[in-house]
Amino acid sequence: MPDTQDERVPKRIVLYDGVCGLCDHSVQFLIRHDRGLSFRYAPLQGETAAALRRGHPEIPEDLDTVVLVEDGQVHLRSRAAFLAARQLRFPYSLLAWLRVLPRPLTDLAYGMVARVRYRIWGRIDRCALPPPGLEEFFLR
Repeated sequence: MPDTQDERVPKRIVLYDGVCGLCDHSVQFLIRHDRGLSFRYAPLQGETAAALRRGHPEIPEDLDTVVLVEDGQVHLRSRAAFLAARQLRFPYSLLAWLRVLPRPLTDLAYGMVARVRYRIWGRIDRCALPPPGLEEFFLR
């Protein structure tokens, strides 16, 4: 993984729990509705996340936090989700407006879902393989 200031670093990287069923479904949703295919994806357990943590210590080690690294800025939990929604096709882009709600409230709701995600959506034995033809969007 190049240095975080390197121009080869993708503009938008979504870091997610690579063994979480909900996270896998969320990544598949983003891929289907990303209007400009602007995101790259990497598991929090992987090399890309480790390299980004060296330049951004605010990226947590725990796996219950989705992270959006956009233009060198790190966004966590509900804020990451709402900012990612800006890149989606209508009507899903309207979810971005939820970022006007108080962050403690939206992060509380995010945390409640994060705590039960394995029970509801299950675990994947290992990080899922990228869909055929989309391998370039997935980083290690």
